Amino acid sequence: MPEHLRSLVYILILASLFFAFSQRFACVISNKSDFARRRNLWFGLTLAAFLAHSFWIYVVVTIPLLLFSNRHEPNPPALFFSVLLVLPMAIVQIPGMGLINYIFDLSHARLLSLFILLPAFFSLLTRSDTARFGRSGSDKALAAYLLLMVVLFFREANLTSTMRQIFYIFIDVFLPYFVVSRSLRSMQDFRDALLSLVLAIMVLAPLAVFESYKSWLLYSSLTEVLGVEEGMTKYLARDGLLRVIVTAGQPIVLGYLMAVGMGLYLFLQHSIKQNGVRRLGFALLTAGLIAPVSRGPWIGAAIMFIVFIATGPFALRRLASLALAAMIALPLVAMLPGGERVINLLPFIGTTEKGGIDYREQLITNSLIVIQRNPWFGSDDFLNTPEMEAMRQGEGIIDIVNHYIGITLKTGVVGLGLFVAFFGITLLGIYRAMRSIPDRTSEERLLGRVLLATLLAILTIIFTVSSIAYIPIVYWCVAGIGVAYAQMMRKRANDLPSSNPQFKTGDPLQYP
Repeated sequence: MPEHLRSLVYILILASLFFAFSQRFACVISNKSDFARRRNLWFGLTLAAFLAHSFWIYVVVTIPLLLFSNRHEPNPPALFFSVLLVLPMAIVQIPGMGLINYIFDLSHARLLSLFILLPAFFSLLTRSDTARFGRSGSDKALAAYLLLMVVLFFREANLTSTMRQIFYIFIDVFLPYFVVSRSLRSMQDFRDALLSLVLAIMVLAPLAVFESYKSWLLYSSLTEVLGVEEGMTKYLARDGLLRVIVTAGQPIVLGYLMAVGMGLYLFLQHSIKQNGVRRLGFALLTAGLIAPVSRGPWIGAAIMFIVFIATGPFALRRLASLALAAMIALPLVAMLPGGERVINLLPFIGTTEKGGIDYREQLITNSLIVIQRNPWFGSDDFLNTPEMEAMRQGEGIIDIVNHYIGITLKTGVVGLGLFVAFFGITLLGIYRAMRSIPDRTSEERLLGRVLLATLLAILTIIFTVSSIAYIPIVYWCVAGIGVAYAQMMRKRANDLPSSNPQFKTGDPLQYP
């Protein structure tokens, strides 16, 4: 049996067990028919991908499935999230004619955007109650950032390439942000969407554990079978351990997804009454976080828990308990068989693969030299500079393993400032919305704490990774969820006037 078909068998078995177990608890949060439709679409797209033997056949099969599912879907972001991670972020070029070599790069995620988010976008535009884009601080910061990128694209001599990049901005950034931020309007909408995203991430966890146990990447043969490029499904190891990836494309991306899933799960778990099941879900995500052996997401997850605890009740006592537990645990782990190996894998104190840290330090040093030449708006040929050429690795690539450095090199400090401003305003809006809720135990306040902690974790993790695979689309979506949360709380404040001066109508800083 071909390798990709053997992989399919194990994927179907593990995913079937996961969805069968999770159905009972998921349907407490979401509608049973919605859960079944999204689960069935997940299996349908997986089967189509592994059996098609061509990406174009996969597209032909997938489009009717998406159209059918979307026609019955009350929450388009939830449907989008539920199948976003079905395949690796591989691309295929849509052929052009004449002087145009190809029209644009198509991927699984872009296919979902075109047939789930784009119809939702047009539907939202026809609704009178849809918040107009540009009214909020986050909208304005994002619009300025995207406009700057569009203007800078015209530095390229090729007009076709420029128009293609503008299309990518619309479909990869603006569309997910706009649809998510305008579609989620009630707590049930948030529960439904977050459940879909968490389940889409959580189903990867048993697959990741299986990959680690068998030292076999389940999706490594799929991209070759489909005839697509940039599947990023290479075998990598750290300290003798396989760094698993499932559909994430890179180990650090899988760790990033698991950290996001853990953060959002902190909100959903309160709907699960059985403590054992609640802990099992958390343990599954923890295993998925550990399996890629990627330290950046571990740091992000730690930041997330600290922020989550710090914004909750009895914060000082719980933070002190957490710090004490960590100080006790480290010496105990070191005394266990194999404990020294575990300690060596930890960030900051471990000694495994110091070369990765040295590379990141050298990247910052060399990048600052390049940035000083074009500080305000960056350069489109920064990779051709001697300083960047010195960073070329054995694989022949220059890996900009720092999101903020990458943005500054391309768009200068102006672009970086707008990028940071967007997330800063979004975080401020979440924080103010959360603080406006007098009941510290309410579900609305819990959602605010979770979104604040998760978004800060994301902003920490992307300090250690470039803009690859599912990294950007997930943070634009989570930011969109944060903006939707702030808008929902603002509407409630306007419907029920509050004595809190932060929520005075017309205050441009009260929400993103």
